[in-house]
Parts: sequence; structure tokens; C-alpha cells
Amino acid sequence: MIQKFIHGYCRLLGWLMVASLALMVVMVFGNVVMRYAFNSGLTLSEELSRWLFVWMTFLGAVVALNERGHLGTDTLIARLPPAGQKVCLFLSLVLMCWICWLIFDGAWQQVKINWDSTSAVMEASMGYFYASGMVFAVLAAPVLLLNLVRLLAGRMSDGELIGVRENEDQA
Repeated sequence: MIQKFIHGYCRLLGWLMVASLALMVVMVFGNVVMRYAFNSGLTLSEELSRWLFVWMTFLGAVVALNERGHLGTDTLIARLPPAGQKVCLFLSLVLMCWICWLIFDGAWQQVKINWDSTSAVMEASMGYFYASGMVFAVLAAPVLLLNLVRLLAGRMSDGELIGVRENEDQA
């Protein structure tokens, strides 16, 4: 049930990333055309595109985490027995949960510091920009915790102990 919920919000994040990318392409291309053809432009295009890119990157990191699509190496882990692989996976999941907390805490501090600051063009609170790190941490933590629970409960197959795939066709 939790896995279905996580897959559901990752699908929603995927659609948000598609919409963000489409909006970025339209704004940047439209701005280029307007500058060359009409000697004008959208002032908010550059800043909003930058904000969308940052948000899209953090949302994409959550989706990649869920799909185990981040880069990695298995040179050492693949040579270990299953018990050693489990220990390494446990340690990596615990460390990633701690890093999620650090990202959340750091982003929260930045949101508080920058809440009253506004962006140059959009005049929106810069806190929204830094909140992307908080959203990442909140959405990534359940993925990591679910994998940790599955590992500790013994519901993770030996093939899942190594998160690196040889090629993209093995997804």
C-alpha cells in the first residue's frame, strides 16, 4: 500500500516535471523569438525558468531515487556475500536518511532567512525557491524508509541488494 502511494506521487512528480520542462521551453524559446524579431522580451522568463529548473531537478531526484536510477558503482559490493551486501545497503540507507534530514534542515534555515527577500523580477519570496530542498527531503524520506523496512523485514531479494544495473534495458 505504501509502495502504491509512493509510485503514485512519483507519477505525479513526473507529470509536474514534464509541465515544468514544457513551460521552460516555451518561455525561453518565446523570449528568444521576441528579442530577435520584436526587440522586446519577457522579463520573467529567465528567472522563472531558473526556478522551474531547480524544482524540476529536486523532483527528478525523488523519482530517480524511487526507480533506483541514480549513478552508482558495484565493484566492491558485488564481490561481497549477501550478508555483507545487506550491511552495506543498510548503512547506505541510514546515511541517505541522515542526508535527507541535513538537506531538510538546511533548506528550512534558508527558507527562514530568505522568506522576506524577494526575487528581482517576479518579486516572489525567495523562500519558495529554497523550499525545493525541503520538498525533496520530505518526498525522498518515505522511499528510503520503505526500503529500509523492507531490508530489515527480509522482504528484499538478493537482486535488489545491489542498486546498480548493467544497462538501461534491465529496468
